[in-house]
Amino acid sequence: MTHGRHSLPIPCQIDTPAGYMEMFVQKSYTQAMSVETVRNYLRPFGYGDKVIEFSQSSATVKEAAADLGTEEGRIAKSMSFMTSSGPIIIVLAGDRSIDNRKFKDTFSEKARMIGPDDVEALTGHPVGGVCPFAAKEGVRVYLDQSLKDFGTVFPAAGSRNSAIEMTPDELGRVARPTAWIDVSKKAE
Repeated sequence: MTHGRHSLPIPCQIDTPAGYMEMFVQKSYTQAMSVETVRNYLRPFGYGDKVIEFSQSSATVKEAAADLGTEEGRIAKSMSFMTSSGPIIIVLAGDRSIDNRKFKDTFSEKARMIGPDDVEALTGHPVGGVCPFAAKEGVRVYLDQSLKDFGTVFPAAGSRNSAIEMTPDELGRVARPTAWIDVSKKAE
């Protein structure tokens, strides 16, 4: 419906919690921007058009594995931590978890995950879409050795419903990690 000759929408009352629509629009916009940022990052490597987007969420290892029809270990989950020298992203196989002893031995401090309210501001990607590509400047990326157990893996690509398939060697070349590390253990 339009209002007057300028085709402006007629204001209407929608019964939703205060700020809901703004929050929904902002989250959708942010996720779309993050995926596009990742595509732009991947383009010079020849991977810009290889991002897979799903109609439903692939934010968890279980969801992503179901969406892709693969085993959970092949989902390259990205976990964000705050260290004394700033935020880091560790990418590990989906069937693994962080081994706190190995983390402390590697980084000389306890593992402290970044809270969900701060993930996007610190990493540049929304919760469920954190990935090793196009992270904010100053965020160091580490790849866990567990990824090498698989021929190809699927890291997220900047949103809660995207991924890309790569070999661990390709991931290492494209993500430009600070280092390959061993900080994981089989998930319990």
